[in-house]
Amino acid sequence: MNALRSSAIPVSDPSAGLRITEIFYSLQGEANTAGLATVFIRLTGCPLRCNYCDTTYAFEGGERQSLDQIVQTALSFQTPYICVTGGEPLAQPNALPLMKTLADLGCQVSLETSGALDISAVDSRVSRVLDLKTPASGEERRNLFSNLQYLTRHDQIKFVICNREDYDWSKQQLQQHQLHEKVSTVWFSPAFAVEKGAAHLPQLARDLAQWILEDHLPVRLQLQLHKLLWNDESGR
Repeated sequence: MNALRSSAIPVSDPSAGLRITEIFYSLQGEANTAGLATVFIRLTGCPLRCNYCDTTYAFEGGERQSLDQIVQTALSFQTPYICVTGGEPLAQPNALPLMKTLADLGCQVSLETSGALDISAVDSRVSRVLDLKTPASGEERRNLFSNLQYLTRHDQIKFVICNREDYDWSKQQLQQHQLHEKVSTVWFSPAFAVEKGAAHLPQLARDLAQWILEDHLPVRLQLQLHKLLWNDESGR
């Protein structure tokens, strides 16, 4: 199956709102704002099924809320940092006016997206954290590489790496597309899960650090702070 290739994301009636799995307040565990108090707006639904997904509970269900209700809840936590995540946020067209509204209000908005849906219509003030899917994810075929032309130095790219094959593939994409020249940060993140209520730094993280050093890659190693702090797979 080819990657989804809609040329634009249609915006439905804003009064229809969005289906929300949860809105919560925590420390950001990833990306350029890691460690900062952040509101997370987790949208329901995702067209991908990555092998390492740690938010499968967001695939379905959720509660439909109006855009105004979502915005007011987010603002009530009194932090400018807001992360729109999922699931896959762009699977719901009204994610676009939500992010625009938050940016209009002066919020520092980031979007966590799989890279399988067109990002061209996302407000330019939003920092798009684009996850390029590696072979071990099982969803490599869904990568929409035309998205790369829309990225700027305000954006970020993430690779979740499961093994040496993933690392070599990610290094190839980095070099072929000169990704470090397109965005502010390219992240190499080792995949690991919480087991029996405890998060353990995997050997893969140490191996990944060594590979990056040996190859002198212009990337940053990323560990998921929320898992290390709270043994939490959901991001809280």
